[in-house]
Amino acid sequence: MELIEPIPGALEPKGEGAGLPVPAAAPPSVSPQQRLAELLAVANEHEAAGRFAEADAVLSQILAAAPDFPAALHLAGIVAFRQGRSAEAVEKMERSIALNPQAPLFQRNACEIYRRVGRYDDALAAGRRSVELDPNDSRALVNLSVLHYHRLELDDAIACAERALTLDRDLPGAHFGIAEASLLGGDLQRGWEEYEWRFRLAGARPLMPSTERPQWDGRKLPAGATLLLICDQGYGDVIQFARYIRWAAKRCSSVAVACSRELQAVILQQKGVDQVFDRWEDMPEFAAYCPLSGLPRLAGTRVETIPAPIPYLRADPDAAAAWSQRLSTLLPQGWQRIGIAWAGRASHPNDDVRSIPIEDLAPITNLPGIAFVSLQKAPGQSQIGRYWGRAPLINLGPEIADFGDTMAVLEGLEQVVTVDTSIAHLAGAMGKPVWMMLPFAPDWRWLLDRADSPWYPSVRLFRQSEPRRWAPVIAAVAKALAGE
Repeated sequence: MELIEPIPGALEPKGEGAGLPVPAAAPPSVSPQQRLAELLAVANEHEAAGRFAEADAVLSQILAAAPDFPAALHLAGIVAFRQGRSAEAVEKMERSIALNPQAPLFQRNACEIYRRVGRYDDALAAGRRSVELDPNDSRALVNLSVLHYHRLELDDAIACAERALTLDRDLPGAHFGIAEASLLGGDLQRGWEEYEWRFRLAGARPLMPSTERPQWDGRKLPAGATLLLICDQGYGDVIQFARYIRWAAKRCSSVAVACSRELQAVILQQKGVDQVFDRWEDMPEFAAYCPLSGLPRLAGTRVETIPAPIPYLRADPDAAAAWSQRLSTLLPQGWQRIGIAWAGRASHPNDDVRSIPIEDLAPITNLPGIAFVSLQKAPGQSQIGRYWGRAPLINLGPEIADFGDTMAVLEGLEQVVTVDTSIAHLAGAMGKPVWMMLPFAPDWRWLLDRADSPWYPSVRLFRQSEPRRWAPVIAAVAKALAGE
């Protein structure tokens, strides 16, 4: 789920012609300027449709004829960014702004790209300039709101989002910005309400097939009625909110849960679950439905009332025994066994700030008397080939099929060291000691200025004091592991 509206193209959307090939030849009456405009329209359509190679080809043709065409340069920067060429993207966007400093759209997009590459001060200058040039651009204000969140300027983040809503009261990105800033700041009451806008964000998938059944409001259902709960977000979110299934089950006769197969070992442990399915064709009759992530709002959760009946997840005893025996044959006897994960899902919007390259963990992996068990799944798992730490590192990733396997492995470990991934949630829900390394602006659930978590009492948080600086965090974890 995206935090903000997607970065728009350099031009307003054109009418017909989306996806058409580059016009072959312009009629004699068409001027060179008109020809370039036509080509730019085609490039813009390609970019909007995700055809980045095609957009690149058309833009190269334009820039060969007109190297200083600001709109083409700007769109080329956006396309380069979409393809992971960040340095090129910044260079082209800066050139476009130098050529046309009065274009508010250029500044708006630069704000977001500067933020994504970690240049927060430049992002702030561009965002403010965009709003100065066009005070009625609500999406520029949303970009600024997201930036302020990542700078941990939560009051400013909320203020920018609120100002955007005075221009467009139904702007999902603004509502969601208020949700995340409010939740991170501990104002759960406002945060949960605004969090309901997540399903209206650009790119959000439908929660379920169309139905005439109502979304549940938390009140008790009639006798015999089934409540359908839908695991609507990432693995970590499902594990975190699974604790609310028991609360929901007290208000209905039966609970059915839609979730992926990987998570069924988690969901089936929750008291009150009568049916779990992973295909909509198997969906039972139900009286009302609710996303799993909507239960905290219905339960009226505040920081001081977060339900934490730890553990609410346990490993299968036979599987845990089998894995423990296996680890005993793989690891040195008497050494401390620590599970480790260094990367989250690559497609996550903030993965570039929450994941750590494995080689940067050297201060931790060079400690004596410790053996590490990798809980990392793909694509971060591929980094193991770059591991040269002193401590043994056992790679179990290929053998772990689901969270049932992971729980069984965790049962045989003394501790987990991880970045913000589903592994932290899983181990925390089991009551295992978890040391988690957090970015400067963490996900909202970890709150601010605390080393513990009301969601998981066994979790200890190690936070960045500056954006994108992992070295002090890793050093602090290494020092703690060494008992210093």
